[in-house]
Amino acid sequence: MKIICIGRNYRLHAEEFNNPVPENPIFFLKPDTALLRNNEPFFYPDFSNDIHCEVELVYRICKVGKNIHRRFAHRYFDAIALGIDFTARDLQQYCKRNGLPWEIAKSFDHSAAISQFIEKTSFNNLKNISFSLFINGKLVQHGNSNEMIFSIEDIIAYTSKFITFKTSDYIFTGTPHGVRSINIGDHIEGYIEDNKMLDFYIR
Repeated sequence: MKIICIGRNYRLHAEEFNNPVPENPIFFLKPDTALLRNNEPFFYPDFSNDIHCEVELVYRICKVGKNIHRRFAHRYFDAIALGIDFTARDLQQYCKRNGLPWEIAKSFDHSAAISQFIEKTSFNNLKNISFSLFINGKLVQHGNSNEMIFSIEDIIAYTSKFITFKTSDYIFTGTPHGVRSINIGDHIEGYIEDNKMLDFYIR
C-alpha cells in the first residue's frame, strides 16, 4: 500500500506559510513504514529540532483505479480516518532553500499517525465532516471537509492520472491552519466530529 498526501489544501494554511493557493492538487508520497497505528507514542527523532503536527482527514481506497473520472470517484473510497502528518520543518526549510525534494522532512518512519477507520456510510454528509486536534487539552486546529480547496473527488480524479490506486491505499487530504511544533511529553488528541480518534503521547 501507499500513502498519498495532499499539500496546501486549505486556504488559510497556505496563507499562514505564505504559499500560493494551488491550481491543482499538490501531492507527495509516504512509504508504509511511515504509519503509526493504535495510538502508539511518537518518538521524537534525533535528526530534527522542529517537528510540526498537522491533523488531516484520511480516506481509504477500496478498489483499483487509474484515470478515474470525477463523477465516479466516490466509488473508490469506503472509509475515513483521522491522521497526523508529522513534518520536520527545519529539514523541509533546508530542502526548500536548496531546491531539494522533501522526503527526509515528510516521509520518515512513523511520520503518519492514523486512527481506526469509520465506514463512510456512517456519516450523514460527507461534504460536512468536522475534525479537530488538541495538544495538552488545548484546541490547536479545527477544520471541515467543506473547507478543502480540492474535494476528495477532485483529488482522486487528478492524482489517478499519474498514479494507479490500489486497494487499501490511503489519501491524507491536507491540514487546516494552526500547525505548530510539538515537544516531548505532549499529549495529542484528535476528533472526527465528537468521536475521539487519536489519543497518544510524544516521547
